[in-house]
Amino acid sequence: MNREQILSVIRTHLADELEVDPAGIEESTRFREDLEADSLDLYTLVQELEDSYGVRMSDEQAAGIQTVGQAVEFVLASDVSTANSADGASAD
Repeated sequence: MNREQILSVIRTHLADELEVDPAGIEESTRFREDLEADSLDLYTLVQELEDSYGVRMSDEQAAGIQTVGQAVEFVLASDVSTANSADGASAD
């Protein structure tokens, strides 16, 4: 997946989950300050990213992601390591 596709999935999820206009969600949008997402909302997003993209995110990594763009970057970075380990080798 490319950056725009990942952004679109995250935007759609957040719009549905938080009942906000997806057009107002940009890469610079902050989860807590701009979208008023609480910890349960953020946990749900992490679960969605893990389920949709097969990425694994620790609590510490999740806490460090403050914006939509950072979430996109995390998925892109994880996708590269996941693709490199598709032959069964662990990327850990």
